Amino acid sequence: MQTQRVRRAAIVAAALILTSAAAADEGMWLLNKPPIQALKERYGFEPTPAWLEHVQKSCVRFGGGGSASVVSADGLVMTNHHVGSDDIEKLSTPEHNLLETGFYARTREEELPCKDLEVQILWSTEDVTQRVQSAAAPGASPAEANAARRRRIAEIEKESQDATGLKSDVVTLYHGARYHLYRYRRFTDVRLVMAPEQAIAFYGGDNDNFEYPRFDLDVSFFRIYENGKPLHPEHYLKWSGTGAAEGDLNFIVGHPARTQRQYTVDHLKFLRDVSYPVILQRLWRREVQLLSFSARSEENARIATGDLYGAQNSRKAFTGILAGLHDPQIMTAKVSAEKALRVAVDANPEFHAQWGDAWDRVSEAQRKHREHYLRYSALERRREVIRSDLYRIARHLVFLAEEKDKPNAERLEEYQEAALDTLYLRLFSPAPIYDELEMDRITSGLSYLAETAGGDDPLLVRMLAGQSPRGRAEQLVSGTKLKDVEVRKRLAAGGTQAIAESTDPMIRFAADLAPEIRRLRKLYEDEIESVERQNYARIAAAQFAVQGENLAPDATGTLRLSFGAVRGYVESGRPVPAFTTFAGLYQRHQERGGKPPFALPQRWLDRKARLKPDAPFNFVSTADIIGGNSGSPTINRAGEVIGIVFDGNLQGLVWDIAYTDEQARAVCLDARAIIEALRNVYDADPLADELVGGGR
Repeated sequence: MQTQRVRRAAIVAAALILTSAAAADEGMWLLNKPPIQALKERYGFEPTPAWLEHVQKSCVRFGGGGSASVVSADGLVMTNHHVGSDDIEKLSTPEHNLLETGFYARTREEELPCKDLEVQILWSTEDVTQRVQSAAAPGASPAEANAARRRRIAEIEKESQDATGLKSDVVTLYHGARYHLYRYRRFTDVRLVMAPEQAIAFYGGDNDNFEYPRFDLDVSFFRIYENGKPLHPEHYLKWSGTGAAEGDLNFIVGHPARTQRQYTVDHLKFLRDVSYPVILQRLWRREVQLLSFSARSEENARIATGDLYGAQNSRKAFTGILAGLHDPQIMTAKVSAEKALRVAVDANPEFHAQWGDAWDRVSEAQRKHREHYLRYSALERRREVIRSDLYRIARHLVFLAEEKDKPNAERLEEYQEAALDTLYLRLFSPAPIYDELEMDRITSGLSYLAETAGGDDPLLVRMLAGQSPRGRAEQLVSGTKLKDVEVRKRLAAGGTQAIAESTDPMIRFAADLAPEIRRLRKLYEDEIESVERQNYARIAAAQFAVQGENLAPDATGTLRLSFGAVRGYVESGRPVPAFTTFAGLYQRHQERGGKPPFALPQRWLDRKARLKPDAPFNFVSTADIIGGNSGSPTINRAGEVIGIVFDGNLQGLVWDIAYTDEQARAVCLDARAIIEALRNVYDADPLADELVGGGR
């Protein structure tokens, strides 16, 4: 047994080191640097520049973090139901819960405007590595160099946006070794066209999430409008007439959020021992609270749907990643890969002088991060524990007022000129805000801080202002005027004076927290991020020198191309077929007694006879994905839609840190199932015709 473990670890280590076609279907590749050699050697396919441009300009970054694609000549956009559910929820009311009933606009006039939804299409890219890296003076400290690079990035983004009118973002690749400028076409007139009931879009609920076999119609359709008319795009993806078959090459093109495959071993240990246990504890805690909140009334359940789904989904995902970090075979492979690279660097005196201590510097940063992580992560914007819409609005208004008084290049990145249009769209959103849910969110966050910081913590004492967590939450929510969009606009226009003079309790609450948030963020950027950025760039340089540059960067929430084969797998000695069918859906409904979350919507029961029992429903692929890929189109060699990604299986959760195709799979909704359901369940022939025929 020990010999088998060692052998398997050695094989995984080799897979981690190799960056050629021998590394299987691994990689979330840049479209301006695709894996041409691997595709030619493994699948006999070579994408042309025209093919890559067409795919790039047909894919969409959807809202705050999801993927989508343009699938007709009339600007029709396809994404997952769960990616679009936030907007579907905002369009719902107690009387018309679109998550429960579904929605279909039979005419263009019936399509529902999404007031704060933004979608973006990547239009061009440019390597600006030299410009960014040259901003740091020789001999500068990591903090000074990091600040100089941030200033240069702000200059590049503003310069590009002013010159082109396109949203411009500088993307950090290989954790600091490369910098690319991405320019996007941006659209804010987006309307809901069709969404099935959540009961079929998320069939099986949390029970089946990250599982396979699956039977989910996880799809929704929106339409982009420009100047009041449907967009007629230069590029869109056509629908496949034949679909996919076992073994077929397929591509997944979307916006994977983040991976940590290029992290050092000590950085992974920080995730394993510090970060992820804290995150999981918070998620478990919040999930229980939301279940309790939802159980109090049907309306509570409706308004908390998105929060609860997010907590459950994240909890399951982080559990899977943490399990991978606790797998000795994976960690042994990581240790072996890192050791092999360091040995190669140390064997070359020039390499050793340039890069030899980079891993140690990253380790020092992780040790420093341990000292501050609990408080920093509780208050910083990505993982903050007070996840209230009203508090988020107040915090943005407070920071925006201070940041806008500074030169653009000196501002925090989310308040620089290139980011303001997107910020204003969300800040002035008319989306409904629910008092009871807001109170529950704030109570939860304040209670967590009290439990972890202690009741005598000076910051917490100021935050509570003599109240209990629930009492303070009620005081803040009942007293604020920030639900009024016009109030927000006046505060934003009034700048620092308006914020200083405001007596709104939520504004005062956010203003009181701001100095501590700034202190913790500066500490993180100067002592942790800057060291990581500098030394990961050195590690990447060492990898390029030793192994070549045929290495996909970690995911960054930007457009990537993955490839693989439609292929089943073996689990516990039993074959798991690549495809499920409609017959399997009804069998699962019967086996589980038709009880939630396995209850089918009534129209699916009524129209069972219309559906082809053996029609493909969901399928799996070895293509490399991660969170953020949800909604990505799955396409064939011709660039035609054969499906849409909506999940990965449990075995694929480890893909955050290491790729394997033994059992790990991307889970997709088959394009044929979409047409079958539109025609025979939803009487949506015009929409099906638009997909199959391309529109117009």
